[in-house]
Amino acid sequence: MTKELNDFLEELALVNKYSSKTIDAYRRDIEKFYDYIYKEGYDFTDVDIILIRNFLSIELSNGISKRSCQRRLSSLRHYFSFLSEQKLITKNPFLLISSPKKENKLPHVLFYEQVEKLLNENSKRSDLLKDRDQAILELLYGSGIRVAELVNITRQDIDFRNRTIMILGKGKKERLVPISKTCLVSMQNYEKNLRPILLSKNQDEYNVENFFLNAKGKKLTTRGVEYILKDVETKTGCFLDLHPHLFRHTFATHLLENGADLRVIQELLGHESLNATQVYTHVTTQAMKHQYEIAHPRSKKK
Repeated sequence: MTKELNDFLEELALVNKYSSKTIDAYRRDIEKFYDYIYKEGYDFTDVDIILIRNFLSIELSNGISKRSCQRRLSSLRHYFSFLSEQKLITKNPFLLISSPKKENKLPHVLFYEQVEKLLNENSKRSDLLKDRDQAILELLYGSGIRVAELVNITRQDIDFRNRTIMILGKGKKERLVPISKTCLVSMQNYEKNLRPILLSKNQDEYNVENFFLNAKGKKLTTRGVEYILKDVETKTGCFLDLHPHLFRHTFATHLLENGADLRVIQELLGHESLNATQVYTHVTTQAMKHQYEIAHPRSKKK
């Protein structure tokens, strides 16, 4: 890692207060570009529009998505602005480059019948971890929280009496999210019947405050949740290509389809901008058109 890049990443951490995950993404994007220009025989002081466009062309031809290219351009634009401020370059060439337009892919969501079947089938399991997995499924679908938010929930964040959870979201912003009655029951069952058993398996001396634990009684990770969802598919026979964000998309879409206000959904999801939430209006419009084509007799006439 160069001194310039190291100084930039330190500024992101100390001044911008970016998370370690975000900083790591910046580092990977910038090092990817450095690898390219070094192979071409250039240094960061030599970067111009032609070099940048050649880099993007190679990325796209190698199957890198336009969305990923947009993110890399954003990282590099920020980095070269830093180099310019430090007087290490005379101007930022990335300011003259427009990002490739990304494909507007609508998020995939589950039908309510699929969710209901999944929850019902999972509740029939008899293995030890059933109660924990049921609580995770209920919470992901019933609250729409991010998987990183789920694994960081502590017992102190949960108010069972009022059926709410205090969530620490992106940018360390707190928001209060409600949970359903079925989710409440599942979480209480897990806390009463299984969590003490899992804690007893933890051989470390420190106490784990996180509400959801892995099979060894330690803090559950985001990767662990992804593994749990794949395991749930195997144990229930409901192969729905489950992943945490699928439940978040489904949560928002089902709320919108049942009349919830878009700004309320924005608040529940913890979106900074309403634009990020408006994608779900397109999802419900697509579903509405599909149902119309199936149900209306005139739609079948040519």
